[in-house]
Amino acid sequence: MHADGFLAPESAADVHEAYESVGPGAQVLVKEVAKAMELGAEEYDERVDADVVETARDAMFASLLKVRIGTSEEFEEWDESYDGEVTVLGSENVDNVVWHAGPDDEAVAATFQDEETAAVGTLRRQAYGRIYREIIAE
Repeated sequence: MHADGFLAPESAADVHEAYESVGPGAQVLVKEVAKAMELGAEEYDERVDADVVETARDAMFASLLKVRIGTSEEFEEWDESYDGEVTVLGSENVDNVVWHAGPDDEAVAATFQDEETAAVGTLRRQAYGRIYREIIAE
């Protein structure tokens, strides 16, 4: 078993703090991408609004979430000791699982056979949507 990422907020306050901390980076990211796309100042002003920066912030936050990656057996062992609710996505007939435990005893897991990178990306998007979006909106 191994882990990837580093954000593992334990409370709603931690979620808000982490989300706020990626805001400046998201703004820089959007500006640098626009520059690489050779958007002029006028086109930048027309196309880049608060929603674009917020989308970048959401994606950045999700991409930094700490996930654990292991075999189905390792996941089952973790799940047995976890007190919260776990939503498992995917097939039971595969060998590997990626999972993330958020605050408020809520976790999300996704099963996969071979494509670890894809599973990690999918799980992070699912964790953001299922666990963090509502907390951030509060």
